[in-house]
Amino acid sequence: MATLLDHTRSSALDLAALGAGKLTSLPQLERGRGAKANPPPRFDKHASAFSDDGWESLAELPRRKTEVFTETPKVIITRNDSPDISFDRSINPYRGCEHGCIYCYARPTHAYMGLSPGLDFESKLFIKPNAAALLREELTATTYQPATLALGANTDPYQPIERDYRITRSVLEVLQEFSHPFGIVTKSATVLRDLDILQDMAAKGLVKVAISLTTLDADLARRMEPRASTPMKRLSALEILSKAGIPTVVMMGPIIPGLNDSEIDNILKAARNAGVKEAGYTMLRLPLEVKDVFKDWLEKEYPDRAAKVMALVKSVRGGRENDPNFGTRMAGTGPYAWTIGRRFQLACQRLGLNASRVKLRTDLFKCPPQKGEQMALF
Repeated sequence: MATLLDHTRSSALDLAALGAGKLTSLPQLERGRGAKANPPPRFDKHASAFSDDGWESLAELPRRKTEVFTETPKVIITRNDSPDISFDRSINPYRGCEHGCIYCYARPTHAYMGLSPGLDFESKLFIKPNAAALLREELTATTYQPATLALGANTDPYQPIERDYRITRSVLEVLQEFSHPFGIVTKSATVLRDLDILQDMAAKGLVKVAISLTTLDADLARRMEPRASTPMKRLSALEILSKAGIPTVVMMGPIIPGLNDSEIDNILKAARNAGVKEAGYTMLRLPLEVKDVFKDWLEKEYPDRAAKVMALVKSVRGGRENDPNFGTRMAGTGPYAWTIGRRFQLACQRLGLNASRVKLRTDLFKCPPQKGEQMALF
């Protein structure tokens, strides 16, 4: 009797030939996910691929479930010295992201866990339950100097599992207690759950919320960011936040040449109508394994325009598929990148966006008495 499934294994020498785009399509595993394959992480010496045994056994595979694991880091504030990022510190309550955005530049980080940047990244998630305790410890250090802290720099702090684990909420409570400035970047309307904290902090000039909006096309969003809030829900969240007095930003991140760059004006106009005062964008980045995962998705979802999109991507990356260099990696280079940047700038001027930018305060930071700590007499 034939086995239900043949699971083939290749040596590192065969990885290039295997390629993300040549992996067997697994409809049951892919359903509701962004990635269409699960290529091996770059540190693996072997690769695995599924092949049908002739009995259509692949069709019998169960739907891929989200698995949650616990990670206990020793520090929670991540530092960076990148000259093209507006903050030097961030917190990521989660590793991996269930939103499944196909273009996510954080996908390669799953390789450090021995997992794939493909389907594993969006279905094998890690929570950091000690995040709030670590943050409190780091903020009470005598050498700590406050500056805006970013949430959502790597993976979304309001991805679906936040509803159950509430780690982001616990982090915000600590930041509120210390009157510490912070910014949020998210694709989820779940951010509205924490409106009470956000309103209190906004009244003190201590918070700004950016919502990433890559398209107004519901079908494109479903394919490209399958488990993120719909575009209309994100616009509604921006409107509610703005009306509540919370400074908001619309981030068109990323702009994908030939796929969503035609929507620049409409997205900015919709955001302005929702009360947004600031806007920004980033160009598509394809570092490490993201390149193959994205190209595989593009060829399967949009085969009619895949070649054009990748040709335009190369045109803004100096002929390459990715440019990791500081100063150019966020906006790209060349005539097409210049055109996108100029178009974005003119649209913002026409709509009155970025006329002024909210700068968060740091002078209100305080270290309240901690449990078991003796209070000062005078």
